[in-house]
Amino acid sequence: MSESCNSRHFSWLMKSCFPNPNDNSTTVVSAVAPKSSSSFSNNCLSSTISSLPDDILLDCLSRVPPSSIPNLSLVCRRWTRLLLSPIFSDLRRHHGLLRHTLVALSTTDAALFAATWRFEHDQNNDNDSESPWKVSAFLSDDVVSIVGNQGFPSHARLSAVGPRIFIVGRNATLRYDTWTGTISARSPMMISRKKFAVATVSGKIYVAGGGSRTTAVEEYDPEEDKWCVVATAPRSRYGCIGASVDGVFYVIGGLKLGVSGNDHLRPTSGEAHVYASSMDLYDVEARAWLRSRAVPGGGCVVAACAAAGHIYVLASHAVELSFWRFNARRKVVGGSGSAFGEWCRIKSPPLPAQIRVDSTVRFGCVGVGDQVVLVQVSGCIDDLLRRSGRGGRGLKEGLVLVYDTVAGEWRRVADLPEIIQRASCVCVEC
Repeated sequence: MSESCNSRHFSWLMKSCFPNPNDNSTTVVSAVAPKSSSSFSNNCLSSTISSLPDDILLDCLSRVPPSSIPNLSLVCRRWTRLLLSPIFSDLRRHHGLLRHTLVALSTTDAALFAATWRFEHDQNNDNDSESPWKVSAFLSDDVVSIVGNQGFPSHARLSAVGPRIFIVGRNATLRYDTWTGTISARSPMMISRKKFAVATVSGKIYVAGGGSRTTAVEEYDPEEDKWCVVATAPRSRYGCIGASVDGVFYVIGGLKLGVSGNDHLRPTSGEAHVYASSMDLYDVEARAWLRSRAVPGGGCVVAACAAAGHIYVLASHAVELSFWRFNARRKVVGGSGSAFGEWCRIKSPPLPAQIRVDSTVRFGCVGVGDQVVLVQVSGCIDDLLRRSGRGGRGLKEGLVLVYDTVAGEWRRVADLPEIIQRASCVCVEC
């Protein structure tokens, strides 16, 4: 081994950790008598880690605990850009540091509230004395006014891209960063829609349906903050639900909206209130529509989501609910299991006896890893009981049920906090 320290014997990685002696802007720290250990450490960090290339810096940053990420994003623009990159999320997932988090957003006249629940694979909240929900309020007054005017989030749709949640409304779009707790305005959709389908596919957001005025499918690029029309849907839908699996954007349920002659602005009177018990499938990469699929049993689709390679659909049949699973995996793994496009009826959610399905009760369905979370997001059960002539205290909105796709069983977990009313829900990895 050489007695002297020659830089030729150092790897490029080790060299990147040493300050450049010829760089006058580099802070030289005295090792004899530093003012304090903290200042010594800070100066060393500033003179070494900033010289690392992006790939090495990403690997270092991806290993920090979740509580440190909000502070890291405030260091500089370069770090913010790296933290928002797909590579950073992939690295944290590889290190086992990403967790599925269920987020429920709700607004009042004064603020926007977020209730978050960080799921764990082995979590069982039935026996927990403390609620897993964590509530926070945020937004400045000017953004709150925009939110209130656009009916966020009850009349908007949520879609997650990494740790960011996009709240897409008729004439406005907001981006909520779950790491920093900040929200900002983004470009609105090109076409005004209401009760439309939305889903994230390969890092971009797709919307369809939402009225009889258009059959256009729009694509949003979060990095460019731009919307564009990429396709024309085979039919108009209103009140539809979006989901995505394996590169396919699913437009599910809603009401059929036909057109008469050349009038594309008004629905045909005979079709305006006909349930669309079907799914339209748009292949994002091929820019083509696949064969539409009917939902077995008909009825009205009241909730739907994607989880563990399948589409899950909750349908109402006036007096009962049915729960269905659609195999959305187009790539066969191992040559076993059901084929793409097969339906299977599975165990319906065990709703309390007080709940009666009608137009005043609305559900949200979210895929969280290999689980399906069903949330009652509106409807006052006390009012339903009074109208039916029955006394007693009923269940208000906020009921949460979790379906384990592996075990095939439902369980009831902690209800949404009371302050979260008429919520919209989405799952993020953070």
